[in-house]
Amino acid sequence: MIHFNFENIEEVAIGEDTKQWLMELITAENRKPGSIEYIFCDDEYLLEINRKFLQHDYYTDTITFNYVKGKTISGDIFVSLPRIFENAQNLITTTDKELHRVLAHGILHLIGYNDKTEEEIKEMRAKEDYYLELKFGKN
Repeated sequence: MIHFNFENIEEVAIGEDTKQWLMELITAENRKPGSIEYIFCDDEYLLEINRKFLQHDYYTDTITFNYVKGKTISGDIFVSLPRIFENAQNLITTTDKELHRVLAHGILHLIGYNDKTEEEIKEMRAKEDYYLELKFGKN
């Protein structure tokens, strides 16, 4: 199942409707939910994860650790809330939409979508947009 945890940051309210939306995303992609842990944190916490496990020395909004077995989706998804808030301002969107985009992004990585090439990025964005529209409606 899906759990929300907080490290080095004040908790924010994330409703059961968000968990339900993520479960619907998983089943729509013909997968089954396993154990999915979202760990919300600050920039420095996520930077340390990025350095320690990926040998990357830069800030990011999310890092996903994949524990998928077959069609059962499991993993740890680290999310920097300050980065989400900053990205929302830069992208001129709401923090709620940007947060949900990143939540979906982590699940989509677990499902097998990547974002290394231009084509993969376009496919990932299209999937994110599709599921965001289901959650928030058309803009």
